[in-house]
Amino acid sequence: MKRGLFTICCLLLSQLLFAQGTIDKWANQHFLKEKPLDQAHVGVCIYEPATGKYWYQYQADKYFTPASNVKVFSLFAGLSLLGDSLPSLRYFENDTALFVKGMGDPTFLHPAFQYQPAFELLQRTTKPIYLVPQVNLNKRFGSGWAWNDYADSYQPELNEWPMYGNVVRIYPRGAASRMVPALYDLDITLDRSLKENGITRDERSNFFSVQYNPALGNEPYVEVPFITGGTTELRQRLEDTLHKPIGLAGQLPAGSWKLLKSVPVDTLFVPMMEQSDNFFAEQTLIMASALLWDTISTGKITDWLLETKLKDLPDEPQWTDGSGLSRYNLFTPRDYVKVLSLLRTQFGQEKLWNIFPTGGKGTLKNYYQQQFVHAKTGTLNGVVALSGYLVTQKKKTLIFSVMVNNHHGSATAVRRAVEQLLTMIYKQY
Repeated sequence: MKRGLFTICCLLLSQLLFAQGTIDKWANQHFLKEKPLDQAHVGVCIYEPATGKYWYQYQADKYFTPASNVKVFSLFAGLSLLGDSLPSLRYFENDTALFVKGMGDPTFLHPAFQYQPAFELLQRTTKPIYLVPQVNLNKRFGSGWAWNDYADSYQPELNEWPMYGNVVRIYPRGAASRMVPALYDLDITLDRSLKENGITRDERSNFFSVQYNPALGNEPYVEVPFITGGTTELRQRLEDTLHKPIGLAGQLPAGSWKLLKSVPVDTLFVPMMEQSDNFFAEQTLIMASALLWDTISTGKITDWLLETKLKDLPDEPQWTDGSGLSRYNLFTPRDYVKVLSLLRTQFGQEKLWNIFPTGGKGTLKNYYQQQFVHAKTGTLNGVVALSGYLVTQKKKTLIFSVMVNNHHGSATAVRRAVEQLLTMIYKQY
């Protein structure tokens, strides 16, 4: 019996050494010499959870800017803390009034989500409604975000009670251009010199403009973030939407507050991961913070997670935001392997396979057509990352993270080089 066990261990060790040698040789001869990786900072970590062994590590303990790979950590936070459905509102109702407080739910009146329990609660009540300000320690933008992306669809403002995804949808139709919802001013200007329709917002106000050329075709719609403002502006938007007065609460009545939940969490996490939705990722951390402490603080929730549920990460990360827009984020490839291992252990492979994008879907639409990876992409200027799970032809499940920083070339070329490395591993093992 002992002899048989010894033989099995020797066989596994020889297979591991063979895998390590093959990957190392291929990486040195091909992957690391590919342009533009040959002048970039590269980190790779490949791990087999069944044996607890690392198949390959290259600068796996070095820190990298992860871009949208941060959403893997936001997913861990959401799955660990939010339960089965998103927290939508805290509310208290007595004989004379309904008091409500936002929890950061990004699905409120978002066109992608038909189930709207919070809106239905506010709509059907016949009592006066009072808005209770949430304690919000965040700014409207994340730390380290680019200020001049304020009008780009991927960077909506963050707040305690999002409405419509905190964007307006502008339909460029020349003189018939329109905004949905029609909350703000829209200026339409004819400019035949434009090579494309220009849709912008004033930096410091909710004044939107469409500069159009009637000879050009029209986009279906363009999403442009609006300035959310504070409690007063939120109250006004609620009044405009509900067509009923909303008061601001002063002294709160004594009583037990109830929690109203909205959509199942996976209906948010799937687009967050497949489409790399920055807004959903940021609001996931906001909801987790509001649920735990009735206070919104991205810094508080990330620090708490790193001190508790993620205290065993091999390297202490610098975790700044939920989306990866910030260049202040710093993580190592082996940090990603660890959190991906925790996700798989705690929530199961089947659930994760339904949440993480695979080949031909979302941000992996043009890659991994054999669908052997389930992984999250990350892209900023000079940054490409991919972290997730790989199932080989022989049905071995591996956990990997590949991070590339400071490349000076095509992001597509980097992605293809990573695809070649992972495809080689998929076919060999």
